[in-house]
Amino acid sequence: MTTAIRSEFRKFFTTRLWWGMAIAIFVGGAAFATLFGFLLTSDTANQPGAPTGDAVQVASSVYTGGLSIGYLLLLTIGVLQIGSEYRHKTISGTFLATPRRLRAMLAKVVALLGIGAMYGIISLLGSVSVGALVLGLRDRDAFPSGTIVRTLALSLLVLGLWALIGLGIGILIPNQVAALLIGVGVAWIVEPILGFAMNFWEFGREHVAQFLPSSATNAIVNAVSNSPDEVRLEWWGGALVLMAYAAVLSGIGIWRTTRADIA
Repeated sequence: MTTAIRSEFRKFFTTRLWWGMAIAIFVGGAAFATLFGFLLTSDTANQPGAPTGDAVQVASSVYTGGLSIGYLLLLTIGVLQIGSEYRHKTISGTFLATPRRLRAMLAKVVALLGIGAMYGIISLLGSVSVGALVLGLRDRDAFPSGTIVRTLALSLLVLGLWALIGLGIGILIPNQVAALLIGVGVAWIVEPILGFAMNFWEFGREHVAQFLPSSATNAIVNAVSNSPDEVRLEWWGGALVLMAYAAVLSGIGIWRTTRADIA
């Protein structure tokens, strides 16, 4: 198992993709921390209809604002981790090197969780350093509560889970380009629009919207609410929901891979 995990890390870190993603996620974290830092502490933040939250939620949103880019990048990495193997026909070599397919796929899961944690740390280095500076300039407490540390730690879990969601999508949609377009399109466009629409329907707001992946992500990191009427899970509830998405998608994908004919 250790050899298989090491192999998965080597596949990822011997390409130029990893440092390109690292730069993007660091810059994204810093940029969104700057943007949210000024927006959420401006006078317009107190206007009706503006995102609402206390000092802890404002700080959490500033420090985890880069997750809106980060989880899409990790979703992409998850798709590529398996999609590139099908595209370049290296999946056969992977299973020849590790004949037990379940072990090979579990190695990918462990590697993706580690990669997600690494990119989470990189994102936090950009967002916390810049975000704390912005909050200080706006005369706001940069660390109003110890729960901020919990939020930062949970953000590492969030990125790892989104990578596993990408892994499942990459297996269930063998065409790499289609998997990327569908995965990113649903996560970044369709699902947020659906969640926004659900807030205008009482049943949807109370029983559907809060269980969508992006809503669960916001609950985990204790981000500011988009509206006063927004219904949100507790942080642990959001974590369980996102884990369920990751487990179902990656689990079905792994089950399918262990039984499929590989040319």
